[in-house]
Amino acid sequence: MQDSPTDEITPTQSNGIGLRNERSLYAALKQWYAQPGDCFEVPLNGYVIDLVRDGQLVEIQTRNFSAIRQKLQTLVQEHRVHLVHPITLEKWVVQVDKKGSTTLSRRKSTSKGRLTDLFEELVRKPELISHANFSIEFPLIQEEEVRCKDGKGSKRRKRESLKDRRLVGVLDSRVFRSNLDFLSFLPPSLPQPFSTKCLAQATGLPLHRCRQITYCLRKMDAIVVTGKRGNELLYEW
Repeated sequence: MQDSPTDEITPTQSNGIGLRNERSLYAALKQWYAQPGDCFEVPLNGYVIDLVRDGQLVEIQTRNFSAIRQKLQTLVQEHRVHLVHPITLEKWVVQVDKKGSTTLSRRKSTSKGRLTDLFEELVRKPELISHANFSIEFPLIQEEEVRCKDGKGSKRRKRESLKDRRLVGVLDSRVFRSNLDFLSFLPPSLPQPFSTKCLAQATGLPLHRCRQITYCLRKMDAIVVTGKRGNELLYEW
């Protein structure tokens, strides 16, 4: 399928950050990815595209793939689409007052992220990676999470509202262009056929994460089910 020429896509803004209400992390990642000549906030087929480069549509999504699932599924039919989604390896928690104008404290979170966290969101639409027009990139980042003790947040955050996410730095970035690229998450020592429990034992990852990995690899046709061992599905690649 031939790509649409860039000059057929009319930008509303040709440089700088776009027109929508953007949180800091989203805006900073757009600037990190941008190159001279890129077009921002481009209207196309009823959608607004974050960035267009040489006919390729670039979407930056910091969380919740479900929110753009239909958008990606529609655009990828006629255009090359590149999705950028950050994975947080290190995080600092910043407490601010209720006005958000004063920093009360800043501490480093004890939790550590890893590249396999990408499957947390990828489970929402893993089939897209099998499309020839689709690719996905995972910047591995350090970030600040800005919170306020206002009693309005989730129980998990002890009723602290999440006010903003700020980019501290990009440590690395990984690009996946096909379903076979994701086979890198299967260690060479993994037997064939293998179960989800085998994958957990070989990688040291939690079982729920390994379930997400096998589900995604199945949906993108990177592995196939070859049988069962008791109640466990067996897979091969």
